[in-house]
Amino acid sequence: MTVKKEKKGATGGKPGARASAAGGPRTRAPLNRPDRIALGKGARRAVPLEAHAQFRPGGSRDPVGLLLGQAGSRVPELVPVRHGRMLVSPFTYYRGAALPMAADLADTPSSNLRVQLCGDAHLSNFGAFASPERRLVFDVNDFDETLPGPFEWDVKRLAASLAVAGRDNDFSDKARRKIVLAACTGYRKAMRRFAEQPFLDIWYAHLDIEEVIGEFRSQIKAKRYRATEALLAKAHTRDSTQALGKLTVVVDGRRQIISDPPTVVPVEELFSDVQSDAIYHLIRTVLGTYRDSLQSDRRHLFDQFTLVQMARKVVGVGSVGTRAWIALLDAMDGVEPLFLQAKEAQPSVLAEFLGRSRYDNQGERVVAGQHLMQAQSDIFLGWTRVTGQDGVDRDFYVRQLRDWKFSAPIEAMVPSGMAAYARMCGWTLARAHARSGDRIALAAYLGGSDRFDQAIADFAEAYADQNEDDYAALQTAVNQGRAEATFGI
Repeated sequence: MTVKKEKKGATGGKPGARASAAGGPRTRAPLNRPDRIALGKGARRAVPLEAHAQFRPGGSRDPVGLLLGQAGSRVPELVPVRHGRMLVSPFTYYRGAALPMAADLADTPSSNLRVQLCGDAHLSNFGAFASPERRLVFDVNDFDETLPGPFEWDVKRLAASLAVAGRDNDFSDKARRKIVLAACTGYRKAMRRFAEQPFLDIWYAHLDIEEVIGEFRSQIKAKRYRATEALLAKAHTRDSTQALGKLTVVVDGRRQIISDPPTVVPVEELFSDVQSDAIYHLIRTVLGTYRDSLQSDRRHLFDQFTLVQMARKVVGVGSVGTRAWIALLDAMDGVEPLFLQAKEAQPSVLAEFLGRSRYDNQGERVVAGQHLMQAQSDIFLGWTRVTGQDGVDRDFYVRQLRDWKFSAPIEAMVPSGMAAYARMCGWTLARAHARSGDRIALAAYLGGSDRFDQAIADFAEAYADQNEDDYAALQTAVNQGRAEATFGI
Protein backbone atom coordinates (compact mmCIF):
# COMPACT_ATOMS: atom_id res chain seq x y z
CA MET A 1 0.00 0.00 0.00
CA THR A 2 1.24 3.48 -0.86
CA VAL A 3 0.02 7.00 -0.34
CA LYS A 4 -0.17 9.58 -3.08
CA LYS A 5 -0.09 13.34 -2.77
CA GLU A 6 -3.02 15.24 -4.25
CA LYS A 7 -3.33 17.69 -7.05
CA LYS A 8 -6.47 19.60 -7.90
CA GLY A 9 -8.31 18.95 -11.11
CA ALA A 10 -8.99 21.67 -13.62
CA THR A 11 -11.87 24.05 -13.01
CA GLY A 12 -15.04 22.90 -14.75
CA GLY A 13 -17.26 25.03 -16.98
CA LYS A 14 -17.05 26.40 -20.49
CA PRO A 15 -14.13 28.67 -21.42
CA GLY A 16 -14.99 32.31 -20.76
CA ALA A 17 -18.00 31.49 -18.60
CA ARG A 18 -18.45 32.64 -15.05
CA ALA A 19 -17.20 30.19 -12.45
CA SER A 20 -19.68 27.51 -11.39
CA ALA A 21 -21.22 27.31 -7.92
CA ALA A 22 -18.30 25.08 -6.93
CA GLY A 23 -15.85 27.96 -6.84
CA GLY A 24 -13.17 29.97 -8.55
CA PRO A 25 -12.99 33.72 -9.18
CA ARG A 26 -15.30 35.21 -11.79
CA THR A 27 -13.81 35.69 -15.22
CA ARG A 28 -16.04 38.64 -16.07
CA ALA A 29 -18.06 41.26 -14.23
CA PRO A 30 -21.10 39.98 -12.33
CA LEU A 31 -24.61 40.77 -13.52
CA ASN A 32 -26.36 43.68 -11.85
CA ARG A 33 -29.55 43.19 -9.83
CA PRO A 34 -32.05 43.93 -12.64
CA ASP A 35 -30.18 41.53 -14.94
CA ARG A 36 -30.26 38.81 -12.30
CA ILE A 37 -34.00 39.31 -11.74
CA ALA A 38 -34.48 39.10 -15.50
CA LEU A 39 -32.45 35.88 -15.52
CA GLY A 40 -34.76 34.30 -12.95
CA LYS A 41 -37.93 35.44 -14.70
CA GLY A 42 -36.57 34.23 -18.02
CA ALA A 43 -35.91 30.81 -16.53
CA ARG A 44 -39.51 30.77 -15.26
CA ARG A 45 -40.85 31.50 -18.74
CA ALA A 46 -38.74 28.65 -20.13
CA VAL A 47 -39.68 26.22 -17.33
CA PRO A 48 -42.91 27.30 -15.59
CA LEU A 49 -43.20 26.61 -11.88
CA GLU A 50 -46.05 24.16 -12.49
CA ALA A 51 -43.71 22.01 -14.60
CA HIS A 52 -41.95 20.81 -11.45
CA ALA A 53 -45.00 18.75 -10.55
CA GLN A 54 -44.19 16.41 -13.42
CA PHE A 55 -42.93 12.90 -12.81
CA ARG A 56 -43.30 10.35 -15.56
CA PRO A 57 -41.19 7.25 -14.93
CA GLY A 58 -39.63 5.79 -18.05
CA GLY A 59 -40.49 2.28 -19.12
CA SER A 60 -36.85 1.21 -18.96
CA ARG A 61 -36.36 2.15 -15.28
CA ASP A 62 -34.38 -0.47 -13.35
CA PRO A 63 -33.72 0.89 -9.85
CA VAL A 64 -32.54 -2.50 -8.59
CA GLY A 65 -30.06 -2.71 -11.45
CA LEU A 66 -28.67 0.72 -10.55
CA LEU A 67 -28.28 -0.32 -6.90
CA LEU A 68 -26.58 -3.60 -7.83
CA GLY A 69 -24.28 -1.69 -10.16
CA GLN A 70 -22.98 0.26 -7.14
CA ALA A 71 -21.96 -2.98 -5.43
CA GLY A 72 -18.90 -3.44 -7.65
CA SER A 73 -16.97 -0.67 -5.90
CA ARG A 74 -18.02 -1.65 -2.36
CA VAL A 75 -16.79 -4.13 0.23
CA PRO A 76 -18.46 -7.36 -1.00
CA GLU A 77 -19.40 -8.79 2.40
CA LEU A 78 -21.14 -5.52 3.36
CA VAL A 79 -23.38 -5.17 0.28
CA PRO A 80 -26.04 -7.54 1.74
CA VAL A 81 -25.99 -5.45 4.93
CA ARG A 82 -26.76 -2.37 2.84
CA HIS A 83 -29.72 -4.08 1.18
CA GLY A 84 -30.96 -5.34 4.54
CA ARG A 85 -30.90 -1.85 6.01
CA MET A 86 -32.70 -0.44 2.96
CA LEU A 87 -35.45 -3.03 3.29
CA VAL A 88 -36.41 -2.07 6.84
CA SER A 89 -39.05 0.32 5.45
CA PRO A 90 -39.85 2.40 2.36
CA PHE A 91 -38.16 5.35 4.09
CA THR A 92 -34.90 3.48 4.72
CA TYR A 93 -35.06 2.34 1.09
CA TYR A 94 -35.41 5.97 0.02
CA ARG A 95 -32.38 6.93 2.10
CA GLY A 96 -30.23 4.46 0.18
CA ALA A 97 -31.67 5.14 -3.27
CA ALA A 98 -30.00 8.44 -4.18
CA LEU A 99 -28.76 7.03 -7.51
CA PRO A 100 -32.17 5.88 -8.83
CA MET A 101 -33.67 9.23 -7.91
CA ALA A 102 -30.83 11.11 -9.60
CA ALA A 103 -31.58 9.13 -12.78
CA ASP A 104 -35.25 10.08 -12.44
CA LEU A 105 -34.51 13.77 -11.79
CA ALA A 106 -32.39 13.88 -14.93
CA ASP A 107 -35.60 13.34 -16.92
CA THR A 108 -37.57 16.13 -15.20
CA PRO A 109 -37.80 19.78 -16.36
CA SER A 110 -34.70 21.75 -15.33
CA SER A 111 -34.62 25.38 -14.25
CA ASN A 112 -30.91 25.51 -15.15
CA LEU A 113 -30.39 27.73 -12.09
CA ARG A 114 -27.36 26.04 -10.60
CA VAL A 115 -26.24 25.86 -6.99
CA GLN A 116 -23.98 23.58 -5.00
CA LEU A 117 -26.27 20.61 -4.43
CA CYS A 118 -26.16 18.46 -1.34
CA GLY A 119 -27.14 15.67 -3.73
CA ASP A 120 -28.91 13.66 -1.02
CA ALA A 121 -30.99 16.23 0.84
CA HIS A 122 -33.48 13.89 2.54
CA LEU A 123 -34.70 14.96 5.96
CA SER A 124 -32.41 12.57 7.88
CA ASN A 125 -29.40 14.28 6.33
CA PHE A 126 -30.19 17.42 8.30
CA GLY A 127 -29.29 17.62 11.96
CA ALA A 128 -27.51 19.38 14.78
CA PHE A 129 -23.83 19.42 15.68
CA ALA A 130 -21.38 21.57 17.58
CA SER A 131 -20.05 24.74 16.00
CA PRO A 132 -16.42 25.74 16.68
CA GLU A 133 -17.89 28.23 19.18
CA ARG A 134 -19.55 25.29 20.99
CA ARG A 135 -23.11 26.15 20.07
CA LEU A 136 -25.55 23.52 18.83
CA VAL A 137 -26.31 24.50 15.22
CA PHE A 138 -28.66 22.94 12.68
CA ASP A 139 -27.53 22.31 9.12
CA VAL A 140 -27.22 19.88 6.25
CA ASN A 141 -24.81 17.20 7.44
CA ASP A 142 -24.16 14.74 4.61
CA PHE A 143 -22.28 15.66 1.46
CA ASP A 144 -21.21 12.36 -0.09
CA GLU A 145 -23.07 13.24 -3.31
CA THR A 146 -22.46 17.00 -3.42
CA LEU A 147 -22.03 18.53 -6.89
CA PRO A 148 -23.22 21.67 -8.70
CA GLY A 149 -26.61 21.31 -10.39
CA PRO A 150 -30.19 22.64 -10.69
CA PHE A 151 -31.45 23.88 -7.32
CA GLU A 152 -34.75 22.00 -7.54
CA TRP A 153 -33.03 18.60 -7.38
CA ASP A 154 -32.30 19.15 -3.68
CA VAL A 155 -35.75 20.58 -3.03
CA LYS A 156 -37.43 17.58 -4.67
CA ARG A 157 -35.22 15.12 -2.78
CA LEU A 158 -36.18 16.80 0.51
CA ALA A 159 -39.87 17.10 -0.33
CA ALA A 160 -40.23 13.47 -1.43
CA SER A 161 -38.45 12.29 1.72
CA LEU A 162 -41.05 14.10 3.82
CA ALA A 163 -43.87 12.44 1.89
CA VAL A 164 -42.24 9.01 2.27
CA ALA A 165 -41.54 9.52 5.99
CA GLY A 166 -45.09 10.77 6.52
CA ARG A 167 -46.43 7.57 4.99
CA ASP A 168 -44.15 5.49 7.21
CA ASN A 169 -45.62 7.35 10.19
CA ASP A 170 -49.19 6.75 8.96
CA PHE A 171 -49.95 10.45 8.50
CA SER A 172 -53.01 11.38 6.47
CA ASP A 173 -52.76 12.70 2.90
CA LYS A 174 -53.71 16.18 4.16
CA ALA A 175 -51.11 16.11 6.94
CA ARG A 176 -48.36 15.00 4.56
CA ARG A 177 -49.14 17.77 2.11
CA LYS A 178 -49.01 20.37 4.88
CA ILE A 179 -45.60 19.04 5.89
CA VAL A 180 -44.20 19.15 2.36
CA LEU A 181 -45.65 22.63 1.81
CA ALA A 182 -44.02 23.77 5.08
CA ALA A 183 -40.61 22.81 3.68
CA CYS A 184 -41.20 24.32 0.23
CA THR A 185 -42.71 27.53 1.56
CA GLY A 186 -39.89 27.79 4.09
CA TYR A 187 -37.37 27.42 1.26
CA ARG A 188 -39.06 29.91 -1.08
CA LYS A 189 -39.67 32.62 1.54
CA ALA A 190 -36.15 32.26 2.94
CA MET A 191 -34.66 32.60 -0.55
CA ARG A 192 -36.70 35.75 -1.16
CA ARG A 193 -35.45 37.22 2.12
CA PHE A 194 -31.87 36.28 1.30
CA ALA A 195 -32.25 38.02 -2.06
CA GLU A 196 -32.73 41.29 -0.18
CA GLN A 197 -29.76 40.82 2.15
CA PRO A 198 -26.06 41.59 1.68
CA PHE A 199 -24.06 38.54 0.69
CA LEU A 200 -21.90 38.70 3.82
CA ASP A 201 -25.01 38.53 5.99
CA ILE A 202 -26.01 35.32 4.24
CA TRP A 203 -22.53 33.91 4.70
CA TYR A 204 -22.74 34.48 8.45
CA ALA A 205 -26.37 33.28 8.79
CA HIS A 206 -26.91 30.08 10.75
CA LEU A 207 -29.66 28.36 12.69
CA ASP A 208 -28.94 28.02 16.41
CA ILE A 209 -31.24 25.15 17.30
CA GLU A 210 -31.46 25.97 21.01
CA GLU A 211 -32.60 29.52 20.22
CA VAL A 212 -35.19 28.20 17.77
CA ILE A 213 -36.60 25.74 20.31
CA GLY A 214 -36.77 28.56 22.85
CA GLU A 215 -38.76 30.73 20.43
CA PHE A 216 -41.30 27.93 19.93
CA ARG A 217 -41.69 27.21 23.64
CA SER A 218 -45.08 28.89 23.88
CA GLN A 219 -46.32 26.84 20.90
CA ILE A 220 -45.18 23.45 22.22
CA LYS A 221 -46.93 21.42 24.88
CA ALA A 222 -44.92 21.35 28.12
CA LYS A 223 -44.34 17.59 27.98
CA ARG A 224 -43.06 17.71 24.39
CA TYR A 225 -40.88 20.74 25.16
CA ARG A 226 -39.25 18.89 28.06
CA ALA A 227 -38.66 15.87 25.81
CA THR A 228 -37.02 18.12 23.20
CA GLU A 229 -34.82 19.71 25.84
CA ALA A 230 -33.76 16.24 27.01
CA LEU A 231 -32.77 15.28 23.45
CA LEU A 232 -30.70 18.45 23.07
CA ALA A 233 -29.04 17.86 26.43
CA LYS A 234 -28.14 14.34 25.30
CA ALA A 235 -26.60 15.75 22.12
CA HIS A 236 -24.14 17.72 24.25
CA THR A 237 -22.81 14.43 25.64
CA ARG A 238 -22.19 12.85 22.22
CA ASP A 239 -18.49 13.52 21.84
CA SER A 240 -15.20 11.62 21.75
CA THR A 241 -15.30 10.99 25.49
CA GLN A 242 -18.72 9.36 25.22
CA ALA A 243 -17.55 7.35 22.20
CA LEU A 244 -14.54 6.19 24.22
CA GLY A 245 -16.80 4.59 26.80
CA LYS A 246 -19.07 3.01 24.20
CA LEU A 247 -16.57 1.83 21.59
CA THR A 248 -13.50 0.86 23.62
CA VAL A 249 -12.36 -1.25 26.55
CA VAL A 250 -9.12 -1.42 28.54
CA VAL A 251 -7.26 -4.73 28.13
CA ASP A 252 -4.01 -5.29 30.04
CA GLY A 253 -3.75 -1.57 30.66
CA ARG A 254 -4.16 -0.65 26.97
CA ARG A 255 -7.19 1.02 25.42
CA GLN A 256 -8.65 -1.05 22.55
CA ILE A 257 -11.58 -0.62 20.16
CA ILE A 258 -14.18 -3.30 20.83
CA SER A 259 -14.51 -5.80 17.97
CA ASP A 260 -18.14 -6.29 16.86
CA PRO A 261 -18.08 -7.84 13.36
CA PRO A 262 -19.21 -6.88 10.81
CA THR A 263 -20.09 -3.38 12.09
CA VAL A 264 -16.80 -2.65 13.91
CA VAL A 265 -13.61 -4.59 13.12
CA PRO A 266 -10.12 -3.44 14.26
CA VAL A 267 -7.52 -3.34 11.50
CA GLU A 268 -5.44 -6.03 13.22
CA GLU A 269 -8.30 -8.48 12.57
CA LEU A 270 -8.92 -7.34 9.00
CA PHE A 271 -5.27 -7.63 8.01
CA SER A 272 -4.14 -10.55 10.13
CA ASP A 273 -1.64 -11.59 7.46
CA VAL A 274 0.23 -8.29 7.66
CA GLN A 275 2.54 -7.25 10.48
CA SER A 276 0.84 -4.82 12.86
CA ASP A 277 3.80 -2.44 12.74
CA ALA A 278 3.54 -2.22 8.95
CA ILE A 279 -0.19 -1.46 9.14
CA TYR A 280 0.24 1.36 11.62
CA HIS A 281 3.19 2.82 9.74
CA LEU A 282 0.90 3.13 6.72
CA ILE A 283 -1.95 4.59 8.78
CA ARG A 284 0.30 7.25 10.26
CA THR A 285 1.47 8.15 6.76
CA VAL A 286 -2.13 8.46 5.60
CA LEU A 287 -2.98 10.64 8.58
CA GLY A 288 -0.02 12.79 7.65
CA THR A 289 -1.42 13.51 4.17
CA TYR A 290 -4.82 14.19 5.73
CA ARG A 291 -3.12 16.63 8.11
CA ASP A 292 -1.81 18.60 5.12
CA SER A 293 -5.40 19.33 4.04
CA LEU A 294 -6.19 21.16 7.30
CA GLN A 295 -5.65 24.87 7.83
CA SER A 296 -2.55 25.76 9.84
CA ASP A 297 -4.05 26.25 13.31
CA ARG A 298 -5.90 22.96 13.06
CA ARG A 299 -2.75 21.18 11.98
CA HIS A 300 -1.21 22.42 15.23
CA LEU A 301 -4.20 21.08 17.17
CA PHE A 302 -4.06 17.73 15.37
CA ASP A 303 -0.35 17.43 16.17
CA GLN A 304 -1.17 17.22 19.88
CA PHE A 305 -2.73 13.80 19.35
CA THR A 306 -1.16 10.41 18.72
CA LEU A 307 -2.77 7.39 17.09
CA VAL A 308 -3.93 4.59 19.40
CA GLN A 309 -5.93 2.24 17.15
CA MET A 310 -8.04 2.10 13.99
CA ALA A 311 -11.03 0.00 12.96
CA ARG A 312 -13.45 -0.42 10.07
CA LYS A 313 -16.98 0.73 10.92
CA VAL A 314 -20.24 0.26 9.02
CA VAL A 315 -22.14 3.55 8.84
CA GLY A 316 -25.47 4.82 7.53
CA VAL A 317 -27.77 3.15 5.02
CA GLY A 318 -26.79 4.19 1.50
CA SER A 319 -23.13 4.40 2.52
CA VAL A 320 -22.93 0.80 3.72
CA GLY A 321 -20.29 -1.05 1.72
CA THR A 322 -18.14 2.00 1.09
CA ARG A 323 -15.02 1.90 3.22
CA ALA A 324 -15.33 3.78 6.51
CA TRP A 325 -12.79 3.79 9.32
CA ILE A 326 -12.68 5.15 12.83
CA ALA A 327 -9.39 6.23 14.36
CA LEU A 328 -8.86 6.60 18.09
CA LEU A 329 -6.27 9.22 18.98
CA ASP A 330 -5.26 10.60 22.35
CA ALA A 331 -3.44 13.69 23.61
CA MET A 332 -2.55 12.63 27.16
CA ASP A 333 -2.33 9.17 28.74
CA GLY A 334 -5.72 7.93 27.57
CA VAL A 335 -7.76 10.75 29.11
CA GLU A 336 -8.00 13.20 26.18
CA PRO A 337 -9.52 11.15 23.34
CA LEU A 338 -10.28 12.18 19.79
CA PHE A 339 -12.28 9.91 17.48
CA LEU A 340 -12.00 10.63 13.78
CA GLN A 341 -13.99 9.00 11.00
CA ALA A 342 -12.42 8.49 7.57
CA LYS A 343 -15.12 7.76 4.99
CA GLU A 344 -14.53 6.70 1.40
CA ALA A 345 -15.66 9.26 -1.17
CA GLN A 346 -16.64 7.78 -4.50
CA PRO A 347 -17.80 9.87 -7.48
CA SER A 348 -21.15 11.54 -6.80
CA VAL A 349 -24.22 9.67 -8.05
CA LEU A 350 -25.09 12.96 -9.77
CA ALA A 351 -21.93 13.00 -11.89
CA GLU A 352 -23.35 10.75 -14.63
CA PHE A 353 -26.13 13.27 -15.19
CA LEU A 354 -24.55 16.62 -14.27
CA GLY A 355 -20.90 16.16 -15.22
CA ARG A 356 -17.77 15.19 -13.33
CA SER A 357 -16.46 17.19 -10.40
CA ARG A 358 -13.82 19.86 -10.88
CA TYR A 359 -11.88 18.12 -8.09
CA ASP A 360 -9.57 15.22 -8.88
CA ASN A 361 -9.90 13.90 -5.32
CA GLN A 362 -13.47 12.90 -4.43
CA GLY A 363 -12.71 13.53 -0.76
CA GLU A 364 -11.80 17.09 -1.60
CA ARG A 365 -15.04 17.36 -3.59
CA VAL A 366 -16.99 16.42 -0.45
CA VAL A 367 -15.05 18.80 1.78
CA ALA A 368 -15.30 21.72 -0.66
CA GLY A 369 -19.05 21.19 -1.05
CA GLN A 370 -19.51 20.97 2.70
CA HIS A 371 -17.57 24.16 3.33
CA LEU A 372 -19.61 25.95 0.67
CA MET A 373 -23.03 24.80 1.91
CA GLN A 374 -22.59 24.68 5.69
CA ALA A 375 -22.54 27.79 7.83
CA GLN A 376 -19.93 26.17 10.09
CA SER A 377 -18.04 22.93 9.57
CA ASP A 378 -16.12 20.45 11.68
CA ILE A 379 -12.69 21.82 12.57
CA PHE A 380 -11.10 18.48 11.65
CA LEU A 381 -12.75 18.22 8.21
CA GLY A 382 -10.13 17.19 5.62
CA TRP A 383 -9.29 14.67 2.91
CA THR A 384 -6.66 12.21 1.70
CA ARG A 385 -6.01 9.41 -0.83
CA VAL A 386 -4.83 5.87 -0.21
CA THR A 387 -3.61 3.10 -2.52
CA GLY A 388 -4.96 -0.12 -1.05
CA GLN A 389 -3.66 -3.68 -0.79
CA ASP A 390 -5.42 -4.34 -4.10
CA GLY A 391 -3.56 -1.50 -5.83
CA VAL A 392 -6.70 0.66 -6.17
CA ASP A 393 -6.55 4.37 -5.34
CA ARG A 394 -9.36 5.41 -3.01
CA ASP A 395 -10.28 8.88 -1.80
CA PHE A 396 -11.43 9.64 1.74
CA TYR A 397 -12.72 12.57 3.71
CA VAL A 398 -12.13 12.82 7.45
CA ARG A 399 -14.12 14.44 10.25
CA GLN A 400 -14.86 13.89 13.92
CA LEU A 401 -16.90 10.78 14.61
CA ARG A 402 -19.07 12.57 17.14
CA ASP A 403 -19.20 16.20 18.10
CA TRP A 404 -22.61 16.80 19.70
CA LYS A 405 -24.15 15.22 16.61
CA PHE A 406 -27.91 14.88 16.82
CA SER A 407 -30.53 13.64 14.36
CA ALA A 408 -34.23 14.02 15.05
CA PRO A 409 -36.12 10.73 15.65
CA ILE A 410 -38.22 10.83 12.48
CA GLU A 411 -40.26 7.76 13.40
CA ALA A 412 -41.42 9.41 16.66
CA MET A 413 -42.60 12.67 15.07
CA VAL A 414 -46.23 13.80 15.04
CA PRO A 415 -47.48 15.81 12.03
CA SER A 416 -47.02 19.22 13.69
CA GLY A 417 -43.51 18.31 14.77
CA MET A 418 -42.52 17.09 11.32
CA ALA A 419 -43.95 20.27 9.80
CA ALA A 420 -41.82 22.41 12.13
CA TYR A 421 -38.79 20.28 11.27
CA ALA A 422 -39.59 20.60 7.56
CA ARG A 423 -39.61 24.41 7.84
CA MET A 424 -36.17 24.29 9.47
CA CYS A 425 -34.88 22.06 6.68
CA GLY A 426 -36.36 24.34 4.02
CA TRP A 427 -34.76 27.46 5.52
CA THR A 428 -31.43 25.69 5.91
CA LEU A 429 -31.39 24.40 2.35
CA ALA A 430 -32.26 27.86 1.03
CA ARG A 431 -29.39 29.40 2.98
CA ALA A 432 -26.99 26.77 1.61
CA HIS A 433 -28.15 27.42 -1.96
CA ALA A 434 -28.05 31.20 -1.47
CA ARG A 435 -24.37 30.91 -0.53
CA SER A 436 -23.43 29.10 -3.74
CA GLY A 437 -26.00 30.17 -6.33
CA ASP A 438 -27.56 33.38 -7.61
CA ARG A 439 -30.02 34.09 -4.81
CA ILE A 440 -31.58 37.03 -6.65
CA ALA A 441 -32.28 34.99 -9.80
CA LEU A 442 -33.56 32.11 -7.65
CA ALA A 443 -35.93 34.40 -5.74
CA ALA A 444 -37.21 35.91 -8.99
CA TYR A 445 -37.79 32.43 -10.39
CA LEU A 446 -39.67 31.21 -7.30
CA GLY A 447 -41.90 34.30 -7.10
CA GLY A 448 -44.23 35.42 -4.33
CA SER A 449 -47.07 32.94 -4.85
CA ASP A 450 -47.21 29.32 -3.70
CA ARG A 451 -47.23 27.85 -7.22
CA PHE A 452 -43.75 26.34 -6.81
CA ASP A 453 -44.66 24.93 -3.40
CA GLN A 454 -47.81 23.27 -4.73
CA ALA A 455 -45.99 21.81 -7.74
CA ILE A 456 -43.28 20.28 -5.57
CA ALA A 457 -45.94 18.87 -3.22
CA ASP A 458 -47.56 17.14 -6.21
CA PHE A 459 -44.19 15.77 -7.27
CA ALA A 460 -43.42 14.54 -3.75
CA GLU A 461 -46.56 12.40 -3.55
CA ALA A 462 -46.05 11.00 -7.04
CA TYR A 463 -42.48 10.10 -6.17
CA ALA A 464 -43.54 8.54 -2.88
CA ASP A 465 -45.76 6.22 -4.94
CA GLN A 466 -42.77 5.35 -7.12
CA ASN A 467 -40.60 4.79 -4.05
CA GLU A 468 -43.04 2.20 -2.73
CA ASP A 469 -42.89 0.36 -6.04
CA ASP A 470 -39.09 0.47 -6.02
CA TYR A 471 -38.97 -0.78 -2.43
CA ALA A 472 -41.16 -3.72 -3.46
CA ALA A 473 -38.90 -4.34 -6.46
CA LEU A 474 -35.86 -4.69 -4.19
CA GLN A 475 -37.80 -7.06 -1.95
CA THR A 476 -38.67 -9.16 -4.99
CA ALA A 477 -35.06 -9.14 -6.17
CA VAL A 478 -33.94 -10.48 -2.79
CA ASN A 479 -36.68 -13.13 -2.72
CA GLN A 480 -35.72 -14.28 -6.22
CA GLY A 481 -32.01 -14.34 -5.50
CA ARG A 482 -31.07 -11.43 -7.77
CA ALA A 483 -29.85 -9.49 -4.74
CA GLU A 484 -28.67 -10.57 -1.29
CA ALA A 485 -29.78 -9.03 1.99
CA THR A 486 -28.65 -9.49 5.57
CA PHE A 487 -31.06 -8.22 8.21
CA GLY A 488 -30.67 -7.01 11.78
CA ILE A 489 -27.16 -5.54 11.47
